[in-house]
Amino acid sequence: MFRFRRAIGRIVALCCVWMSLFHPAAAASRPNVLFISIDDLNDWLGCLDGHPQAVTPNIDRLAARGVVFTNAHCVAPACRPSRAALFSGMVPQRTNVWSNRSAALLDQHPDARVLPRVFQQAGYSAVGCGKLIHQKSAGDVVFQDYFKPEQRWSPLTKSLAQYARDELPTKGSDHPRHVVQRLGHDPVVLPLNRMPSDRNRNKPAGESFDWGPFDVSDAEMGDTQITDWAIEQLQKHRDKPLFLGVGYYRPHIPLWAPARYFERFNNVDVQLPPVREDDLSDLSAVAKRWAVESMTAGSHATVARFGQWEEAVKSYLACVTFVDHQIGRLIRALDSGQFVDNTLIVLWSDHGWHLGEKQHWGKWTGWERSTRVPLVIVPPKNGKDAYAVAGSRCHQPVSLLDLFPTLTEACGVAAPDKLDGASLLPLLQNPQRATDRAAVTFFDEGNVTVRTNRWRYIQYADGTEELYDHESDPNEWENVANDRRFRTTLHDLRMRATTRSVIE
Repeated sequence: MFRFRRAIGRIVALCCVWMSLFHPAAAASRPNVLFISIDDLNDWLGCLDGHPQAVTPNIDRLAARGVVFTNAHCVAPACRPSRAALFSGMVPQRTNVWSNRSAALLDQHPDARVLPRVFQQAGYSAVGCGKLIHQKSAGDVVFQDYFKPEQRWSPLTKSLAQYARDELPTKGSDHPRHVVQRLGHDPVVLPLNRMPSDRNRNKPAGESFDWGPFDVSDAEMGDTQITDWAIEQLQKHRDKPLFLGVGYYRPHIPLWAPARYFERFNNVDVQLPPVREDDLSDLSAVAKRWAVESMTAGSHATVARFGQWEEAVKSYLACVTFVDHQIGRLIRALDSGQFVDNTLIVLWSDHGWHLGEKQHWGKWTGWERSTRVPLVIVPPKNGKDAYAVAGSRCHQPVSLLDLFPTLTEACGVAAPDKLDGASLLPLLQNPQRATDRAAVTFFDEGNVTVRTNRWRYIQYADGTEELYDHESDPNEWENVANDRRFRTTLHDLRMRATTRSVIE
């Protein structure tokens, strides 16, 4: 039955492509797509109850208009492999993009039918801005129009963030010092958190494991500039339906934002994430290394030694609120313009981010904090009756792999033949629908984690395992892989990790 429905869906999609080529009026009725990406965003949003001091009114209002997927997960918990999987619709076994060290997707597969290209071929105008596909110049290749300002180091530039030769010896010391001189501004001494570099001590590149406020206006931030550009795209008259990708960088490190987003923390105690002192005691030696090594950010030991944990949490929350403000501007522009009634909105993050949980900072682990992502899908206003009631929540495990087939089906666009995800339309129509889904995540070749409704299973390349029961242990503090009561569960999840499938 599922194969029959999929075949019918392809026939309908092909008919829609034919109509878009020969009947422009019919094409104009197809939904536009606003595709919003946020880098390194975990569940610290009001709509996900992820942190009691998260202030995200605009994302929360957007969530109230659509369906929130509370159990959504990335394909790989790092920027390049996660985005390669989402934009290609394929798992790393097929793209060979396993990590940030892998050759980029379009370098390995220059003709890949990535999402923007597929929409262009179906008659859409596909334009984008900011960080979308994690590859230099990829935006210029796959979008018809693309805007990419400095985002990572804004309000600075990459060159300004770089250590001078005489400053470099301080970078790994307890007193790092890089002085930034900008025209019209007072000098700034980096890093703002005054912590030594854990990863790049001998390289002049700027230290990204940093946080704090900058006395600048919003306009000096790259994420503001891409919002401005995206708003301009929404104001242009178009004869074709629009696919608009908008890629926000914060709260990716460095956790810098305009000072006004930090003001609410003056004289306020910030709540740290829940942790347990002996959390690593039931893990294998390999798993402990994944926890404590500074693979994508810095070390927990350094953060604790310099008393910076609370400041880091403040900065992460401030950056999230800053991006939320930009998303509010974007959605208000959409709602006041020509695309207000016929636009499908998707908001997602490429992976989560640890802030000391499991003694880890950054991503690139197999635990919940690293794999779980926000995912909100808002149907077009003129088609909302075909979807679940606004504000619905779906607790089924889903994957970012599922977005490619979801968008093509929802928009009547012919999809590539071999996509590894499954359309979310059935869940968008009935979020309480019972399924047998599982979300599978890969953190480098040989390491895999499986998330179901209740369980998380992790298998490392050396064969060691972890099993967590989310009904009783949402923080994943108790590894029950050796508990004989769960032998059947462990066997079933091993099979899912081996087949690497999404089963509905």
